[in-house]
Amino acid sequence: MSTVIGVLRKRFLAPSLASVGFAERGFPVTHTDATARLEAVPQAVICGFEWAVEGASLWEVERRLALIEPEQRGFAYEGATMGYTVLDAMPGGGRDRTRALLEGPARPYIFLTYIGIGFAMARLPRPLWKNILPELTGVAYHPTMSWLAVDGYGFDRAYFDTEKWVGKQAEPVPYPWEGRPEYFARAFDQGVGRALWFIHGGNPAAAAAAAGRFAEHRRADLWSGIGLASTFAGGADQRGLAILRRAAGEYYDQLALGVVFAVKARTYAAYVPAHTHLAAEVLTGLSVQQLRNISDRTEAAGGDDGSLPLYEVWRERIRAEFRPGARRLAS
Repeated sequence: MSTVIGVLRKRFLAPSLASVGFAERGFPVTHTDATARLEAVPQAVICGFEWAVEGASLWEVERRLALIEPEQRGFAYEGATMGYTVLDAMPGGGRDRTRALLEGPARPYIFLTYIGIGFAMARLPRPLWKNILPELTGVAYHPTMSWLAVDGYGFDRAYFDTEKWVGKQAEPVPYPWEGRPEYFARAFDQGVGRALWFIHGGNPAAAAAAAGRFAEHRRADLWSGIGLASTFAGGADQRGLAILRRAAGEYYDQLALGVVFAVKARTYAAYVPAHTHLAAEVLTGLSVQQLRNISDRTEAAGGDDGSLPLYEVWRERIRAEFRPGARRLAS
């Protein structure tokens, strides 16, 4: 059960559902059924955050999250991870809630829970970041995919301080995540790219134009974020997805990379909505199963010399599958 202190924490730390809505944020979005589904994503995150930051037990949080529809449940786990991460980082927190969540019921949503850690990073002083990633035992893709925490941080900054991070295209101060400060901005920009998809309500032409206003060296990672968001969260119909594929142009391999990562996350959680199947087909011409096979095969490939984070090695192997002349295996 929630405590009085937990209720006060929720009141002071949790944004309202209205405050994360597109209208409240001033995003140029025309309301449709599709944009309503997109808008439900940050609202699901807030629900998960509220339940966790109240101090509810893991048992209770898990059962509340089970009430969320499968399509949105992973986003609610993002929020719960954010809440537990904030609690663990507070003075005297130290109860290892985040580790228990990620090693327990959140395992199928591990890709999204890292993003939730990134949301917490946006609300915590940088000196606290050094201990924010829990040591996990027996959890697949840890710590390779923990760069998605930096992605989540980038998404949060772009979504909640849009003028600075999108309008003025500010760049983040490097941080030695996993000991690689030189890679921090690239992971951050994938999150900004995901935010562009939401900020423009899944409008492919508008999201593409927004990415094109950034410095050239940033656009590739922005496009991988757009591909990830459009496939995982949806928001565009077949025609819109076709427009998005054409708009990607020279960044098509980055768009496809995002599609593959979205498919990997959805299939790992054992729930693939219709919009993910549609995006896979339109954006890559391949099925969800074929894209998952590409993800699994490239993850296992050899040749890493340690010059790049394993996360980026995996990303590069996937991109190579979608470049002109690539001899991609369809099975």
